[in-house]
Amino acid sequence: MGVNPPADAPSPTERAPGSRKPAERAGPTDVAAANPSATPRDGGRSGGPGGGQDAGRDDRRIDAERLGRLLGDPGLAWLVERARQRMARGRPLTGTVALSHPDEPQRRAAERLLGRVPQAGRSLTVRLDTVDAILRRSGASPHGLAPAVVALTGPVTPLAEARRSEERAWEAAYAPLGTLDAELADWAGRIRGDGLVRRLARTPEAAAPLVDAAVRALRSLPVVPPTSRATFAARHLSGAHCLDEGTPLAALVLSGLRALTGFPDGAGATWRREAWASAGLLKDDVSSTVLSLNLRGTPALDWMADAGEPAVLTLRSLTRHTSAPAVPATGTVHLCENPAVLTAAADAFGPACPPLVCLQGQPSAAALTLLRRLSARGARHLYHGDFDWGGVRIATALRRSVPWQPWRYTAAHYRAAVARAVEAPDLAGSPAKTPWDPGLAAALAEHGVRVEEETVLDDLLADLEKQTRRGPP
Repeated sequence: MGVNPPADAPSPTERAPGSRKPAERAGPTDVAAANPSATPRDGGRSGGPGGGQDAGRDDRRIDAERLGRLLGDPGLAWLVERARQRMARGRPLTGTVALSHPDEPQRRAAERLLGRVPQAGRSLTVRLDTVDAILRRSGASPHGLAPAVVALTGPVTPLAEARRSEERAWEAAYAPLGTLDAELADWAGRIRGDGLVRRLARTPEAAAPLVDAAVRALRSLPVVPPTSRATFAARHLSGAHCLDEGTPLAALVLSGLRALTGFPDGAGATWRREAWASAGLLKDDVSSTVLSLNLRGTPALDWMADAGEPAVLTLRSLTRHTSAPAVPATGTVHLCENPAVLTAAADAFGPACPPLVCLQGQPSAAALTLLRRLSARGARHLYHGDFDWGGVRIATALRRSVPWQPWRYTAAHYRAAVARAVEAPDLAGSPAKTPWDPGLAAALAEHGVRVEEETVLDDLLADLEKQTRRGPP
């Protein structure tokens, strides 16, 4: 996994120097008992400087008291740690190790071990071969430095083995992702490779419950009817605050639900609130709204429709009252992306304008609730949006929740608009599919320009005017 760290860098599989407890008062028998696996393969007859995998088996003959005096000084902890790192990487205990900017206790400890004044300078350099020879001659560790390191710090796990073990643990932590539905399969594969879970959890032990909780949450989304995030968390997770902003679980679930709903990239508190709402999870039931014109069915809507003025419906008003907007007599509700279309229609036709609903960008929980109810009662939705990749994604997100038919929102209409445009801005963002008309995505890629709803406003108003003249059946 990854690239090996520098030879002398700390390793997550090794003990930190501060946790080492030199065996200063333990006798040889005590050391052997503490490391029962440290029996020499050759009965203690030989042992090279590197020690290899037999290093931990040679400490039955170690004189723990003498070893503690020679190598157990806290000022030599860095030296023992460097040797341990080399052993973990399978490197021989030869050559030199250096410590930058040593303090005085570290210099004095090296002086006592080597029996001479270390070379002056900003760094402290020690030859591992020399230390190995000292330990052998003194009888503190007859087989040299490698078994001495094991006696002082415990068995050394080879890094390759530790990495294999860690990868197995990560695979076990990711296992719940395999239970997600097919629509989240691409997301599950992506987060295995992009490091999101590893950044959030750091270790496989922490990742396992995190992934499990995220999968449980995602399997219960989207929520219909919408509910508060706290209520959802209390019902499906371990507490009402599990999905609070800033928690690792909230970050992981938000990533997954965006893949589920197709909510586009963005940033900021407002964007996150709308992203949560796209799956039916709300901060509250009044912040989510939808803009409408000439819908009827409640006293408030009837009053606004009589005046031909736009009405703002909150999610609360759509979910808490028995009365609800009625399906128009024509059976058709026109949908647009931008408020400019709705206000222009109100100005042009007033109370006579056919019913119109404006998403104001990504469909809110209120918008989805309203349109689902109308659709369930037999309403036919006709949708128009901006001809750009963002507009396409909004239309696709709506299509996942509410059936609609294109209203001048096809490849043919885009090409006609491009031909009339004087100065159309370039497309931005990454391409997206247009399932209702695959040719539209191809046309957008071909021409590479965006056409906003306001550019084709006259065409949209002309359609509304025809229905105004035609009237209800």
